[in-house]
Amino acid sequence: MSGGLTRLLRRSPRAAAGGGLLLALVLLALLAPVLTPFSPTAQTFGPWLQPGGVHPLGTTPLGQDLWAQLVYGARLTLLIGFTAGLVATAIGTALGLSAAYFGGRTNEAINVLTNVFLVLPGLPLLIITSAFLRGGGVWSVIVVISLTGWAWGARVLRAQALTLRHQDFVNAAIASGERPARVIFAEMLPNLAGLIAASFFSTALYAVLSEAGLAFLGIGDVSQVTWGTMLYWAQAKGALLQGAWWWVAAPGLGIALLGTAFALVNFGIDEVTNPRVIHSVKATRVLRSGRRAQLAASGAQGLMDIRHLSAGYLTPQGPVRAVRDVSLQVAPGEFLGLAGESGCGKSTLAFAATRLLDAPGVVFDGEVRLKGLDLLDLEPDALREVRWKRYSLVFQASMNILNPVLRVREQVYDAMQAHGVHDRARLEARARELFALVGLREADLGAFPHQLSGGMKQRVAIAMALALEPELVVMDEPTTALDVVVQRQILQEIDAVRRRLGISIVFITHDLSLLVEMSDRIAIMYAGEVVEEAPARVLYAAPHHPYTRRLMSAFPALDGPVERREGIPGRPPSLAQDLPYCPFFDRCPSRMPGTCDVDKPARVEVAPAHSVACFLHSPAVKKEEAHAAD
Repeated sequence: MSGGLTRLLRRSPRAAAGGGLLLALVLLALLAPVLTPFSPTAQTFGPWLQPGGVHPLGTTPLGQDLWAQLVYGARLTLLIGFTAGLVATAIGTALGLSAAYFGGRTNEAINVLTNVFLVLPGLPLLIITSAFLRGGGVWSVIVVISLTGWAWGARVLRAQALTLRHQDFVNAAIASGERPARVIFAEMLPNLAGLIAASFFSTALYAVLSEAGLAFLGIGDVSQVTWGTMLYWAQAKGALLQGAWWWVAAPGLGIALLGTAFALVNFGIDEVTNPRVIHSVKATRVLRSGRRAQLAASGAQGLMDIRHLSAGYLTPQGPVRAVRDVSLQVAPGEFLGLAGESGCGKSTLAFAATRLLDAPGVVFDGEVRLKGLDLLDLEPDALREVRWKRYSLVFQASMNILNPVLRVREQVYDAMQAHGVHDRARLEARARELFALVGLREADLGAFPHQLSGGMKQRVAIAMALALEPELVVMDEPTTALDVVVQRQILQEIDAVRRRLGISIVFITHDLSLLVEMSDRIAIMYAGEVVEEAPARVLYAAPHHPYTRRLMSAFPALDGPVERREGIPGRPPSLAQDLPYCPFFDRCPSRMPGTCDVDKPARVEVAPAHSVACFLHSPAVKKEEAHAAD
């Protein structure tokens, strides 16, 4: 537990700063008897003493030590903040999740109750309720603030939980027979952790400020020592008129520091639990070693040149290296297929190479050059200029990128307008040309996304990727969600467009049979590495790597006798661990103990344009480079 907290603070400087500040304030409260020998209510000193000596903040007109009041007042102030925050957050979370999960009349009743509390003015409600509970001490203040501060948190949590309630994983849990409590606490609640934390910290700060406001107005229990009652007595005794500004400044600064600590910890929790909140507008983080200069000097040969690229994800448990020292070239006008089973690093490679790998994803090392331009060196603004004009992307299930409330025409225009094309006639002419290229009618430009089929929406996404005539289009399993007939139609159209426009295509899929027919060249990935690369027909006729042969044999022939097909036994190794040996060793039917489990095979050319990383074809051993930890 302590190790996880340490990693959290190390990953988030904001959380570390906020946690340190909050810890200092808590220690100030807990160590009050050590920090001062005086009682905060003892009237044993001279009035209006100046700060200094045994009285760091001076004394009140009644002879009370202000430093003692500050450190002891922190106790009740923090108690009010934390307790009221916890109670109000618990109420808001329970009501918000109940409304979202149960729906119907439960949802309506909770929604009405929440709206009533939101409509009622907060401060007057606090004042009236406090007046009735006056004399109840600090706990009456906590009760009042808790009962008036839960509504905003409940409203926000209900809205987010309603979205979660209709997610597939929640529906699957319900369909499998899980009880409501299990679905709410195990399936939904963890996804709302960041939001609940934000609700707690904002409510805790609201509680501290509310107590200070009530005390300042003289409505709270001013016989107690809190930062709020210090402000009350300061204004009641005319501290500023006497020049004793520190009497006001000290508790005010304490409240400000507490609010800052809550905000920083909240930001840190957001950064750790949902890194996209902080990094969504930034380009992929790049951490590269000194080998970069050596790579740059070697020069690039293809349209896109990927050299020794290593990428993955920084997690609290350590780095996950989903792409490991991959080198690939894409020639002008080429159709390059990238195949491998799910989880082998294909999509990570595509997103890392195109600088779209969101946090916590990072590039650890290597180069990606597009006609000599190092994409990993570009600043976000420069990258935005290059992206879509010189290369574009079609994402997996990319039909979901269409905005449901905008007509298709406006969405096709967007990329062109972002790159300086604003003439309406040119936009319309280009949109019609693109739709003709991908086999759609001009009338479909005026449709909303819900009026199009899945295959039509996929064609729209491809048309948008071609809008600015890029030299390269990266397609990450763009037809996975479609039936096989539509898949084949779209692939044929993609290939026809590629030949007509002379563009290059990198097509990523786990379906090797699709690539053999369409691709000029195929690269096979396994456990983050390219294990074999060859022209498509050569690879189909004579696959060399045992993994490639297993992939090829997993697909049945369209004719001939019926045969039993088997998958590949076992599972890929964890990409969170180092793999100084052949990653396919545990699943390989041709493995050589003492060799394959000791060294990693180097990728060597066994025939013209045909390379493979396997000791069955070459004894060459790959030299492993040292990895950066973060």
